[in-house]
Amino acid sequence: QVQLDESGGGVVQAGGSLRLSCVVSGGTFSSYAMAWFRQAPGKEREFVAAITWGAVGTYYGDSVKGRFTISRDNPQNTVYLQMNNLKPEDTAVYYCAARRGGVHARTPTTYDYWGQGTQVTVSS
Repeated sequence: QVQLDESGGGVVQAGGSLRLSCVVSGGTFSSYAMAWFRQAPGKEREFVAAITWGAVGTYYGDSVKGRFTISRDNPQNTVYLQMNNLKPEDTAVYYCAARRGGVHARTPTTYDYWGQGTQVTVSS
């Protein structure tokens, strides 16, 4: 059974930084495309960033481009999301997701495995 465990969320002031981590167990991490999504109260789940299986390609949502960086460490079965210059509108639950086949996508329904989420709160 594939399991995704996120960590690193918390409360930060606007302009601050956080780094989220997601450890994948029970599957073949190196073959998955990995992504981060977020969901704020009353809103749909939003694509944040994705990275292909070999880290050749990275992709970002328009609202985070230039501020967030996704990376992965295949030997450690871990994907990261470095978030800089955080804004109050970044407040949400952040979810890690894995997609078989290694190719990224921006649609949540195309991902096969999900973590439980980690809360990020940015105060103004």
